[in-house]
Amino acid sequence: MTATDPALTALAQGWCALSLLHGRIESHIERALEAGHGLSMREFSLLDVLSRQHNGPGGHLQMKQVADAVVLSQSATTRLVSRLEDRGLLSRYLCDTDRRGIYTDVTESGLALLAEARPTNDTALREALDEAAKNPELAPLVSAVEGLRIPA
Repeated sequence: MTATDPALTALAQGWCALSLLHGRIESHIERALEAGHGLSMREFSLLDVLSRQHNGPGGHLQMKQVADAVVLSQSATTRLVSRLEDRGLLSRYLCDTDRRGIYTDVTESGLALLAEARPTNDTALREALDEAAKNPELAPLVSAVEGLRIPA
């Protein structure tokens, strides 16, 4: 079944095309990050999200916020954090004001790997979008993605 299959409703066709575009982009980036840096896309995303934290009130994310940001369950996020901690890319410590809270920070090694991997991620994204733009089913979605301007 393709995104333009007449048996699908217009809404289902759009969803099918979006899912196809996402899958192609994700697999292309995944291969590039694995080959170049030994990172999965989820690992890269987690390092990226956590690197944007800051110290002080409201500066650290709760595990649920991290899970939402990397689109994983809390248990899967905890396992991912543990794997990256074992590799020396993250560290965890207890919150000073709430002993139940655990913060996760990117280590210097993690920040260095993230900085190395970011251009690979960006290049792979550009390549995947350029390739997808050649497909008439995906070209409108690529244009929409390229036109997005998300406020900071």
